Amino acid sequence: MLSQRSLKGNLEMTLASRLSTAVNVGKMDSPTEKWNLIVGNLALKQVQATVVGFLAAMAATALGSIPEGKFQMGHALLLCSSSVATAFISSLLQGGIMVGVIVGSKKKGINPDNVATPIAASFGDLITLTILAWVSQGLYSCLDSQPYVSSLVCASFLSLTPVCILVSCWHPASHSLLFSGWEPVISSMVISSFGGLILDKTLSNPNLAGIVVYTPVINGIGGNLVAIQSSRISTYLHFHSTPEEVPAEAQVCYQPCLTFCGTGPNHRSAQVLLLLVIPGHVVFLYVISLMKSGHTTLTPVFVAVYLAAAQLQVITLLCVADWLVHCMWRKGKDPDSFSIPYLTSLGDLLGTGLLALAFHFLWAIGDRDGDVGD
Repeated sequence: MLSQRSLKGNLEMTLASRLSTAVNVGKMDSPTEKWNLIVGNLALKQVQATVVGFLAAMAATALGSIPEGKFQMGHALLLCSSSVATAFISSLLQGGIMVGVIVGSKKKGINPDNVATPIAASFGDLITLTILAWVSQGLYSCLDSQPYVSSLVCASFLSLTPVCILVSCWHPASHSLLFSGWEPVISSMVISSFGGLILDKTLSNPNLAGIVVYTPVINGIGGNLVAIQSSRISTYLHFHSTPEEVPAEAQVCYQPCLTFCGTGPNHRSAQVLLLLVIPGHVVFLYVISLMKSGHTTLTPVFVAVYLAAAQLQVITLLCVADWLVHCMWRKGKDPDSFSIPYLTSLGDLLGTGLLALAFHFLWAIGDRDGDVGD
């Protein structure tokens, strides 16, 4: 279900980025155009979420059955129905929240690029995990006495997909993405899976179990910051150029140092976002310490190594975002729909990988978990 949570977050942030750009370039000034755009994008997201939920369940079933060498139909149906129902319900709720945030930001004169994608990521995790726990618990209670319930629930939500497909065809933008928008979604699932494998491998060592507390923090902060930057760059390109053409300052060969050393609005944004990394992580580390949620003592060495890993993750992500968004634009693809899934899944992979290396390094130098062995 980790892959479903990651993919659902990608869909929410992609929707937020598309609608934020639409607000900034004036496509939502007309009430008729605004609601056609909103309804078409929400229907598209329902289709993508349902398919994502189904694929995530199939992948989890396969990965769980291969090591054990056996397949249990009842458990597979339970997993599939829980995943599909969670994806559909949470997508509907989060879509409504996103529309409210973006429309409200427009009325208040706030740039939705700065608020919509972080809210999408934050509420996405909370709502998805809550609904998943509620749905799976209810279906599990019916597994023995009413085994047909799982199949009925899964079939009911899947049957709504054709209706959502028809609705999404009403707007040209969502109609085109209905057929061309699957590449980043599926690719991000593959990339995120590698991060999950790294986490599973690290958790197999009980001495490094503390990583599980910090993984959502480093991945969440990195994903939020790069999603903001990607959305801002995309809005800038929609304002100042046409697809397949980039502004003059971006036509030179890409140099990573220019991402933070330039003087343009996107460079200043990258500088500000990079400055937020350490204060943000320090706050979360302090909260984790107060709640005694982890198994790792916050020594000065641990904090320094952890912050170095977090800083390296965000530096890499912001550089990749600068290159990838412009690359997508040159190819005539809308970065709002194509770049964020790649960037957030890469953020999960980098965050998990760097955190695993940090924990292995700390263990090697003797800065170890104070609670292990208590």
